[in-house]
Amino acid sequence: MTPPFPFRILATAQALPQRVVTTQEVARLCGVPAELAQARSGVTERRWLSASESALSLGVQAAQRALAEANLNPNEVDVLLNASGSQLQPIPDGAPLIARALGLSGLAAYSLHATCLSFLLALQHAALLIAGGQARHVLIVSSESGSLGLNFAQAESSLLIGDGAAAVLLGPAEHEAQGLHAARFETYPEGAEHTRIRAGGSLLNDRSPEIRREDYLFEMQGLGVLKLAGRVVPGFLERLRPGLSAGLPGIQRVIPHQASAAGLSLMRRYGWPEDQVEVTLPHLGNVIAASLPLTLHQALSTGRARGGDTLLLVGTGAGLTVGGLIVRL
Repeated sequence: MTPPFPFRILATAQALPQRVVTTQEVARLCGVPAELAQARSGVTERRWLSASESALSLGVQAAQRALAEANLNPNEVDVLLNASGSQLQPIPDGAPLIARALGLSGLAAYSLHATCLSFLLALQHAALLIAGGQARHVLIVSSESGSLGLNFAQAESSLLIGDGAAAVLLGPAEHEAQGLHAARFETYPEGAEHTRIRAGGSLLNDRSPEIRREDYLFEMQGLGVLKLAGRVVPGFLERLRPGLSAGLPGIQRVIPHQASAAGLSLMRRYGWPEDQVEVTLPHLGNVIAASLPLTLHQALSTGRARGGDTLLLVGTGAGLTVGGLIVRL
C-alpha cells in the first residue's frame, strides 16, 4: 500500500552530554530517599549538560553525525527543522543558529514547537514537504537542556528530566509503502496548567510586579497529567487507527515519548506487549522533545526496528497535547 506521504529515514544520530547523573545524586538535591526516587521515577541515570556543553553544541553534533551516516553533504539539505521543547533563545529562532553552526546559508530553517511532541510535529511537516515536492532532504534536530530549568523543590519533575540531542535526516521514499500512513494531534487545554514554565513570555516577565525566580522553572502536576491522559488517550488511539486502544494492529514496534514510568505503564492497559515497546527512560530520563528521536535512534541502531516495519510514534506534551504517527520504514 502506497502511503499518502512517502518518505524514507536516511539516518538518525544522537549526541549526549558527557556528564552522567545518577538518581541518587538528584535525590540528594531534592531531599528525598534514593530508593523511593528510583521506584517512582523509573530513571536510574540521565545526562546533564556540563559547563563546556550547550543544547546548541549537542544539536550540531547530532546533525553532523546524521549527515555523515547518510553520506550527505550539508549543502544538500533543503530544510532544517528545529524541533525542541527548550529554546536556545527567544529571537532569532534556534534553527538559524544551528544552520550557522553547520555552515549552511540560503536554506529554509525554522522551528516547530509542541513541547515534548515537537519532533512528531516536525516529522509530519517534513513528510508533507517531501511528498509535495517542496524539499528533497529535510534535517530535523531536537536538542534539549531541561536540566537548566529544574526546580529541586519539585522532586517529581526533577527526577525525570535529562539532556541530550538527536537528529533525523529524511529523503524521498525508495520502496513502495515507505512513509507516513497516518497522523493525528489532539489538544485538551484543560490540562494547560499541568506542565508549564510560567515566566519568560509576554504574560509574565521581568516587568511583572509579581514575578518570582521559581516562575522561570519547570513545574509539573504528574497526577493531573496521568488522569487526563488516561481519559483521552484511548479515544485518540482509536481515531488514529481503530484497534490501537486494545492492541497493535499492523504495528511491529512502538516508539513512545518517555514521559515517566507511570506514563509508560499506561500502555499496558492497551494490550501492547512490552517486548514491542522501545524504552530509553531508565538510562536517559525524559529528554523532552528529544526523547522520541533518541528512542527511534535506539530502535534503529539496535536492529529492533528495521526496513519494512511499521512503527507507531506516540506521546503526550504540555497543553495537554496527544500526538501519534504511523510510519512504514
